[in-house]
Amino acid sequence: MQTPRTEFAQALKAIATERGLDASVILETIKQAIIAAYRRDAKERGDDTEEMEFEVKINSVNGEAKVFSWPVEKLKEKKDVTPPGFGRIAAQTAKQVIHQKIREAEKGAVMDEFSDKVGNLLSGMVLRFDGPNVRIDLGRTEAIMPAEERIPNEILSLNQRMTFLLKEILDTPRGKEIILSRADPSFVEKLFSREVPEISSGSVTIKEIAREAGTRTKIAVISVQSGVDPVGSCVGQKGIRVQAVTNELGGERVDIIPWSENLSELIEASLSPAENLKIILNEDTKTARVQAPEDQLSMAIGKDGQNVRLAAKLTGWRIEVEELVSKKSKKKIKKEEVKEEKPKKVRKKEVKISKEEKKTK
Repeated sequence: MQTPRTEFAQALKAIATERGLDASVILETIKQAIIAAYRRDAKERGDDTEEMEFEVKINSVNGEAKVFSWPVEKLKEKKDVTPPGFGRIAAQTAKQVIHQKIREAEKGAVMDEFSDKVGNLLSGMVLRFDGPNVRIDLGRTEAIMPAEERIPNEILSLNQRMTFLLKEILDTPRGKEIILSRADPSFVEKLFSREVPEISSGSVTIKEIAREAGTRTKIAVISVQSGVDPVGSCVGQKGIRVQAVTNELGGERVDIIPWSENLSELIEASLSPAENLKIILNEDTKTARVQAPEDQLSMAIGKDGQNVRLAAKLTGWRIEVEELVSKKSKKKIKKEEVKEEKPKKVRKKEVKISKEEKKTK
C-alpha cells in the first residue's frame, strides 16, 4: 500500500497542523486503524487472528505500510503477513477508522486545553437552542449552558456573542461536555477581576459574594495593600468599572461593601443602602437582630425581602429586621398625651376667673 511521497507527507503535516496534534500521534492512529482493517479482512477470509499479535510499520516519508504478525506466545517470530490486494481493502477500512480516531484525538486535545481554563471567562456565540439549554460555539468545539446556569429572563438570540464562565467539564454518556454559566456567583467575581486591575493583581480581594442572578448581587471586598480603597477600586472613576460589570449582566444591580472582621459592622454594611442600624447578635443561634429606623426599614428589608436575604447569604447569619423605636420617639408620645390633658386645666382656670368677676360686680 503506497502513497506518493509528497501526497502522504503533505497530508500528514496538514492534519497535524489543522488538528493541533503531534504527527507521531496521527501515525500511531493510522497503525491501529490498519491493524483493525487487517483483522477484519482476515476474518472475511476465514483466518483466525484471535491468538495473534500484530505490528504495523509505516514509512513516514512515502506512507508505505507493512503488517507483521506472530503468535502471542512467540513474540520474536514476526513475519510479514501483508496479503496481495490488501492495500485497497485496508485503505478503505483504515480511512473510516482514521477519521474516527482523529476526531477522538482532536476532542481529547481540545478537552485537555479547556480543562486548564475551568473557572475562567470565555467568549462564545449562541449556536442553537436545545429546549431550555443553549449550545454555544467556542470555535474549536461546542459547549452547553444548561437552563439552571442561565440568567433568568435574559433574552438570547442566535449568533449573539457573549461572555461565559467555564464552570466545569463533565463526563456524560456522549463523552466529555463543557458546561458554561452566566448565573453562577463566580461569573460576577471573574467579571470584576477582568475590569478591576487591583483585583487581578491581588491588592484587592473579594472575600464573599451573594447573588440572585438577574436582579441583584452583593460582594464584600478587602484591600491587602496599604492605601488602596477596595470599594473605590471596584466602583472606578464615576462608576465606570462597576457599570461595565452591570452592563455585562444585563442591568443586574451590584452592591459593593467593605469586608470587616467585626461581624456587627459587616452585617450593617451588608444591609446597605439602609443606614443607622442597631445590631444585636446572638452567638448561640447565629442570629442577628437588626433594628432599623422607620425611614430605613423598607430599604433594609428590600423588595420581597431580597436585601436582607442576600445579606444573610453574604454573612452566613440569620438576620431578623424590625423597626427601631427610639427614646426620642417615646418622649414625643408622652408629650402628646400631656397636651391632651392641658385643656382641662385651662377650663378650671377659666372657672375661677369667672367667680372673681362676680365678686367685683
